[in-house]
Parts: sequence; C-alpha cells; structure tokens
Amino acid sequence: MKFIHISDVYLGAQPDPGREWSENRKKELYDSFDNIIQICVKENVGLLMVAGNLFADQPTEADLQDLDERLLKLEKTRTVILCGSRDYMGQESAFRSYSFKSKTVVLPGGKTSNAYLKGINTCVTGYSYERPEYDEPVIDEISPGREGAVNILLAAGGDTRHMPFDRKKLARKGFDYVALGGSLKPAHILKDRMAYSGSLEPLSQRDTGRHGYIFGEIENGKTSIKWIPCNKRSYVNFSIDLSSGISGEELSDAIVDRIRKLGLDNIYTITYTGLVEKQPDIDLKRIINRYNIYDIIDNTVLVNDIDSVAEVHSGDLAGAFYRANKALADVDEITREKMTMYGMEAMSFTGEK
Repeated sequence: MKFIHISDVYLGAQPDPGREWSENRKKELYDSFDNIIQICVKENVGLLMVAGNLFADQPTEADLQDLDERLLKLEKTRTVILCGSRDYMGQESAFRSYSFKSKTVVLPGGKTSNAYLKGINTCVTGYSYERPEYDEPVIDEISPGREGAVNILLAAGGDTRHMPFDRKKLARKGFDYVALGGSLKPAHILKDRMAYSGSLEPLSQRDTGRHGYIFGEIENGKTSIKWIPCNKRSYVNFSIDLSSGISGEELSDAIVDRIRKLGLDNIYTITYTGLVEKQPDIDLKRIINRYNIYDIIDNTVLVNDIDSVAEVHSGDLAGAFYRANKALADVDEITREKMTMYGMEAMSFTGEK
C-alpha cells in the first residue's frame, strides 16, 4: 500500500502580507496541495494523510466544499484528515457538520478515534484537536487500533503546549508508521517508522530550506519512506563581502549573479559583511524592484571605528569580544587592534553581532 503524508499546508494563509509576491504565495499554497493530489493519481497512492493544520485557521463550509471538489479527483485514494492546533475542530467548526462527497474521513475532535479503510486493510488512528492547545501527553496514550491490519498513527504536536509525547515510548507502541505534523520543518525521527513531513511550502522568512512531503509504502509488514521536496520557492539567505571596496555597480552585479544561480523565484535576505572604510550607501532600487528581496542587513564593521563596538554592541557577542581583547595586559596596542579587527571581520562574515 502506497501512502503520502503531508501536514501544515496552511490553506488560506497569506505569507509576507504587503509584499509584492504575497498574493502569489497565497495561491501557491493551494497549487502545492493540488500537486499532491496529482501525484496521488499518478502514483496510484492508496492513502493520503494530513497530519494537522491543512488550513491556517478555522475553515468555513465554503472552504470545505472547495476542498471536497479538489479531493473528488482521487478516485482510488482514501484521504484521512487530522485537525491540528490551527484548524482545530471546536464546537462551531464546519468540520462537524460538513459531509464529504469524496473518499475523505476527518477524525473527530477531542477523542481518540480509528478510521478503518477496508479496501487497503489499513487502520488510521488519531486524536484531532478540539482546542488550540493541549499540554497533556495525549499521543502517548494512543495504541494501534486494529489487529491484523496495517496500523498508522496520525498525530500533530510534540512541544509542551501541543500534545507533548515520548518518542521512545511511542516507538514501542507497534505502529507500522507514525505520521507527525505540527512542525514546519521535516524530520525523520525513527528510520522508516516515524517522521514529520514539514509544510509543503515555507511560510515566513525564518522558514528557510526545502519543503515537501513523505512518500511511503508498506508491503509484507515492512515500511519504507522517503521525503520528497516540492516547494515552489524558498526563503534564501546569503552574504556579500564588502571589505574589498566593491562599488555599487559591482555589488549589484554580484547580487544579480547570485540570485540567478540560486533561483529567480526565491525570496532573499542579503547580508553585507566585512571590514569597510565607511558605512555602505548603495542604491539597490533596480534590484529590489526586479527580484524578491525580503531584507538587506548591514553587518559590516568600520575599520577606523573599532572602539565604537564597545558602545554600539555593549550587550552582544561583538561587544564581549572587544572587551576581552581590551583586557589583555601582555599584548601591545597594535597587536590588540589587529586581533580585534580580525575577530570582528570573522564575526561579520558569519552574521554574528
């Protein structure tokens, strides 16, 4: 039996509100979900599982009708949805009253329940959220739901406010697979047996790296999974060294070259680093208007103003480094200044301040 495990799709969210690309990002969340449906059809997948937070907020009946229409394309695939901390199944939730036309099961909120799928002899067990937070170890108490079937646990959480659980205890439960959600980052917890899929798309500038889904297969009691990236674009951070006295035009060319190599669709945070004679005053309007630039951060250090570090950075790493060098009694002033400059340059390269 082939399955696909996704989570934290956040349909309806609009990442980076106010940015030029924001409206496209909202649409891309739906596009990525539609892509999963197409993969299910193409790969003859028997089970699609959503481990929480399919929606960014409480879905309306219209949202569920739209979802149902999309899932109707899955003629041979069963879908099981777990409600997470964002789209939890409260008393007024549209999930409670909506009746799906597609082959979709939504696990009820506030209790452990099983969805036995006879055609693929698979029992999916889970506990949908009925409220945004659970500090109780709900997941730890869930056991496989049907003897003689493939048993899968669908769960969302893992931190102190969202169903904390003991990974070792959960591993001993005997599930053929534990499909986890509630984390935007993918993580393989137990080889082929327990994993976070992560979100299909990045949702903020802090959410760097690739995103995707888990494709798995259970055959003759053996489970195998692989994580497959599929996000349409990524948030990418890179730095440019200004210590060589690079001109504004040279800097523009360097940034454009880096962006073209990394991907024109990505969203970038650019950091200036290095020791400089003066603070950079460079107009990049042409680049900002052409590419997806989220932020430009100046982490340069002035060559002739090392002493200002103590005042400007009194409460951080750079200030502590300066003071430590200043306190060295057996080092002459010239050597001490060079040590400080080299150390500050190294920190600027790594983005430390």
